[in-house]
Amino acid sequence: MRTDAGLMNMYDDYYADGVVAEKRAIAARQSVAHIRTVAGNQKFDSVIDIGAGEGAVLAELHASGFAKDFSAVEISPSGVSAIKARSIPAVRSVDQFDGYKVPHPDQAFDLALAVHVLEHVEHERMFLHEAKRVSRKLYIEVPLELTSNLDRSIRMSGPYGHINFYTPGSFENLLKTSGLNIEKMMIFAHDIEYEQYLSGRAKGWLKYQIRQNLLRFAPKVAVRNMVYMAGALCSSRPGSAIGIN
Repeated sequence: MRTDAGLMNMYDDYYADGVVAEKRAIAARQSVAHIRTVAGNQKFDSVIDIGAGEGAVLAELHASGFAKDFSAVEISPSGVSAIKARSIPAVRSVDQFDGYKVPHPDQAFDLALAVHVLEHVEHERMFLHEAKRVSRKLYIEVPLELTSNLDRSIRMSGPYGHINFYTPGSFENLLKTSGLNIEKMMIFAHDIEYEQYLSGRAKGWLKYQIRQNLLRFAPKVAVRNMVYMAGALCSSRPGSAIGIN
């Protein structure tokens, strides 16, 4: 199984334009904060970023001392080139892949990451099965764009290659039906840096307050009407506890 040729062509030069580098760096800091929050005190020596983009998350993880060794696989040639250009000392390998076959042996890594990848993937369960094959634990993060205004989500995200749209429930079901045990799952609002980057200082602050408070006081209403993110730490071992916050 390979990713559709049309999608492959779309991602060929996906990361060649450096104009949005600042946005990606802000988003990476946000995602790394989520990974640390969900993982808690757990330690990981080896990490693979599957669908690593241009390496912004890897750079943040390395800078914060998250693990000793990192690897990356990415579908886009421009992404692979951008990761290599960063020359991150702890990154041991960077490979282009076809979206479904990771060139590493079983259980090679303590943790695999798929951060804002699943929304782009044609065959999600195949992707997740391969991710869990090469790792002992898996952190997955997706945007929750299946809101009451789905048409807007499709208009906004479709040009960036989003073909799957999730609610908290559909995301949880996807993980469970892929043979994963959810150790912890959390829903996040965008942080203030990201909101202000997108909307400006005043409007961004207001959107941050609305999104955060709606999630805190009326979470079901929040995810039905606004876009959030869900992050989940999973394992394939039987008997893991499920906790959703």
